[in-house]
Amino acid sequence: MSSTTADLTPDYDALVQDFDEFAAEEVAPRVQHMESSPHTVEHELPRLMAERGWFGVTIPRQYGGMHAGHLAKTLMIQSTARASGAAGALLQASQLPVSMIIHFGSDEQKALLLPQIASGDTLLSIAVTEDKAGSHVLGMETTARRDGSDWIIDGSKVHIGNSHIADVHCVVARTAPADEAGSRSLTAFLVEKDRKGLTVERHRPALGLHGFSFGQLTFDGVRIPEANVIGEVGDGKDIAYSSSILYGRPNLAAVALGIHEATLACTTTFLSERERYGGTLSDLPVLRVPVADMKSRLMAARALAHQATVMLDQGQSCDAELINSKLLNDEWAVASGQAAMRLHGAHALRGDYPLQRLWRDLQHMNAPAGTGEVQRQRLAETEFGPPPVQWSERLAAKTSLFRPAQ
Repeated sequence: MSSTTADLTPDYDALVQDFDEFAAEEVAPRVQHMESSPHTVEHELPRLMAERGWFGVTIPRQYGGMHAGHLAKTLMIQSTARASGAAGALLQASQLPVSMIIHFGSDEQKALLLPQIASGDTLLSIAVTEDKAGSHVLGMETTARRDGSDWIIDGSKVHIGNSHIADVHCVVARTAPADEAGSRSLTAFLVEKDRKGLTVERHRPALGLHGFSFGQLTFDGVRIPEANVIGEVGDGKDIAYSSSILYGRPNLAAVALGIHEATLACTTTFLSERERYGGTLSDLPVLRVPVADMKSRLMAARALAHQATVMLDQGQSCDAELINSKLLNDEWAVASGQAAMRLHGAHALRGDYPLQRLWRDLQHMNAPAGTGEVQRQRLAETEFGPPPVQWSERLAAKTSLFRPAQ
């Protein structure tokens, strides 16, 4: 099933062909091993992705990046996730901290890190979520306090994508009491993986996304220099929120979209090959109706995901579109997944059949970057009270438009 839409240019079509070939040649053959070894973190795929420069898809050319933009990033994640939700998750998680460096990093941080990310020599993670706080970013308890010219971080972060393969973690911590500093109470830091006092806790496999690590980081008096502060002290909330909106939500929409495509393809193949009543199950009108519904949802989901990132690449105000794309790509993929499970009957429950994997992987799409309830709350905020910050518009003005090479 193609990733393309009718209005993609030849430049994007060439990128999609590259993405699809990689997914078929490198990702798909690894799925069985990743599924049979849930306690193992996949290390080879990120190396191969790095060799192609994919981690630098939105990084400007002056830093060695692809400079291809957010639509290209969506197509890349979508193609990868169609072959493996875990591989798509790995790829999308590698992009989140890039936003922090591009939009808030100092000139020195950009000069140092962006070329390393683009070349694949350095992989970053973003560490914001905490066990008790969840989506309530201002409720986090991990602290960073000054000690001379350094900062010392104490606390814990959970559900950190690429936790076990990242070289540097972009950590948001509390630097002032919330009741005193309000939204300026958080600050973002770069924490190298070999800093004394940083522990990456043992990888624990989850329901789905086998091979992908999203674990826990523990900070016990981790000392870092002032140069590792991202942006200004107190910028942490803005950095976390903007990264979630500009990268997190469209990235997760792309993963859900890829799994959605795989779910429909799996279902149509099954119905077309399963013999019944002198024909196949696909001949039965009663079974074609839910397939049509799956197709309808998928078409709408793809249009939402692609259009939102086209607007982002063009510097348009599109926070609501990005939020809505994440919300509906998740919910529509789950609805199609449920329909697919019913259409397959007991066959769907086989551990060696791909639909079970697709269904498990889909369950991981709701919570990251805000649950569906959080997305609805953010959408409602666009209709009531003062308009929320439009990160898509504000940050687009600080960078050149990302477009594929002509």
